[in-house]
Amino acid sequence: MKLNISYPANGSQKLIDIEDERKLRVFMEKRMGAEVPGDSIGDEFKGYIFRITGGNDKQGFPMKQGVMHPTRVRLLLSEGHSCYRPRRTGERKRKSVRGCIVGMDLSVLALSIVKQGDADIPGLTDVVHPKRLGPKRATKIRKFFGLTKDDDVCLSLRPYSIIAYPELQWRSWQTG
Repeated sequence: MKLNISYPANGSQKLIDIEDERKLRVFMEKRMGAEVPGDSIGDEFKGYIFRITGGNDKQGFPMKQGVMHPTRVRLLLSEGHSCYRPRRTGERKRKSVRGCIVGMDLSVLALSIVKQGDADIPGLTDVVHPKRLGPKRATKIRKFFGLTKDDDVCLSLRPYSIIAYPELQWRSWQTG
């Protein structure tokens, strides 16, 4: 089974493949949203606490929150439900989804780090990804950069885009 571990604090994620079923027993029969200690997965995860956020089974069907089954079920889904995007207004469709209880027939299990442990995980907790897009609203720009109401917001926009992406030229941002 593969574990897709995300670290929301710095926006990074890592895919780890674990073959040993004994290490994965801590996740079995748990529901989505449950918090699980990471000590049994390996020594590098000592002290970490993970939250189960989802997953896919071996045929690619996604887990759906609120479906209390460890197997696949067919639900009539409409607009506003996860796992379905309607093509027309008012359209409903019966789709196969997997229940929210973790079993051994999953191929990928999505986890999120709730509490960081003792050591850093290389490529996950030691890497910081800059935010791709900044805020658009003037009040949010002031809050992001720590400006007062008297400061000009337009002066804060140009350096942010250049600092986040030094490989981009300012000419590409200008409208001719």
